[in-house]
Amino acid sequence: MGSSPTRRVPSYSKQPSYSTSNSSTSGVRFGFRAGLNVADLKGDAVNSFTNLTGYLPDGAITKQMRPGFYAGVYATLPIGPSFAIEPGITYAEKGAVLKGTLPFPALDFLNAGVTGTARLAYVDVPVLAKVFITPGLYLYAGPQASFLVSGKARVDASVLGFSAYKQDFDVSDQLRKVDFAAVAGLGYQFDNGFGLSAGYDYGLTSLDANNRFSAYNRVAKVGLNYSF
Repeated sequence: MGSSPTRRVPSYSKQPSYSTSNSSTSGVRFGFRAGLNVADLKGDAVNSFTNLTGYLPDGAITKQMRPGFYAGVYATLPIGPSFAIEPGITYAEKGAVLKGTLPFPALDFLNAGVTGTARLAYVDVPVLAKVFITPGLYLYAGPQASFLVSGKARVDASVLGFSAYKQDFDVSDQLRKVDFAAVAGLGYQFDNGFGLSAGYDYGLTSLDANNRFSAYNRVAKVGLNYSF
């Protein structure tokens, strides 16, 4: 009578990982990210534009957020099954938009107005802590240093819907070269390497290098990433 076949006993010794199967503690992963920025300036935004350009539109003034983009690379350094450190380098557009209208109701038919746009560009260097709370779903937070690469203020006047005047002012020398921020957000990382994220940058440094006004970067962002 032959011996009965040996039955294998399943092993349960492996601990669950809250990251994706490809991003556990096995090693460092690299990736790139890109997405949409919606930026604003908090503080004395109207006076900041006046001081930078020497021009202030008369009439009612409204402030709007400025859309832009960001793109960069990162490295994910696993520390445990549900925790990682993620430094990165990202190019990001920031700033704000001010719109002014003429203070004369009788001239409303002209549809005349002036738009002032703070067009700022930075290289962001965040160092983020990522905590996976369920498989794939994570929260992140950390400090960020942003290095100014371009600072311009654009004045655009229009009448009857047509641009009548446009000029860019280079204001880089009037802005701080380094801006510090606190960053936080959440995301989801899929097993195939793709991911989604949304976050917020809360600027901590006033932008004016001469301390004439207080204006701080604020940025909401959504984007895609790919880890390999």
